[in-house]
Amino acid sequence: MSGADEGGKAASTGSAGSLPDRLLLGTSSWSSKDWDGVFYPAGMAPSDYLAHYASRFRTVEVDATFYRAPSVSMTERWRRLLPEGFLLAAKVPQAITHEKGLEDCDREIKAFVEVMDLLEDRLGPLLFQFPYYKKGSGTTLETFLPRLERMLPLLPSDHMFAVEIRNKTWLKPPLMDLLRKYGIALALIDHPWMPRAGEYLEDADPVTAPFCYVRWLGDRYKIEEQTKTWEKAIIDRTREMRAWVPVVKKLLGRATRVFGYFNNHYAGHAPASIELFERVFKEKEAD
Repeated sequence: MSGADEGGKAASTGSAGSLPDRLLLGTSSWSSKDWDGVFYPAGMAPSDYLAHYASRFRTVEVDATFYRAPSVSMTERWRRLLPEGFLLAAKVPQAITHEKGLEDCDREIKAFVEVMDLLEDRLGPLLFQFPYYKKGSGTTLETFLPRLERMLPLLPSDHMFAVEIRNKTWLKPPLMDLLRKYGIALALIDHPWMPRAGEYLEDADPVTAPFCYVRWLGDRYKIEEQTKTWEKAIIDRTREMRAWVPVVKKLLGRATRVFGYFNNHYAGHAPASIELFERVFKEKEAD
């Protein structure tokens, strides 16, 4: 990769060429206008962003699908723009995960999978991102698991699905065993409420599917106290990457592929975070 480090400058380009082929890194969304003149050529039309992004990375996670399922025309356009070998991951709509809480959402799940299937061989994992359930919410692991168990058989077994839980006390064998039964990946996330990198490997086996899924989210509220523009990294995440790289390497030893996605909120500029990960990964290889 070319470009500067996480310490403050932004990455101008991005490529995962020196990483293992089975490790696919990307960003959460490609549409940030703050990347104009930094990651994207100055003045590039937003309609050209995806094709340019796909020339740098091999995967992306779509955030917009969390708010509503894409239209047929939108998904078909993505399919036309994406090159062979590129995989597009997407969040399952919040109507399923947040509004209905997995109850009576068979029709919504079927419709979402059908429209995403238009991506054909460009379709990557689909992520169920669940909220943090407070004590007063009425949702506990014991009430959540039956709902999850009723939903999982609805998912086509030839697709890749991941589940993100934001209650760290739920990361226990009952959840892992259920996900493993259906080949659903547990999303490992770098988030203030969740375990640190190495802790994911300590208590319960987090590998629950043939592939693994990692998300570097950071603290959205804390970083937005410092900035609300995303053209450069403002937080040095070197220490965190030195903790995550050994974890990812262990996951690669057990999974067919590892998908990993960086959010702008993690350090300030997601492409720079990928660049930092690659540099630390190469340093560890040389050790």
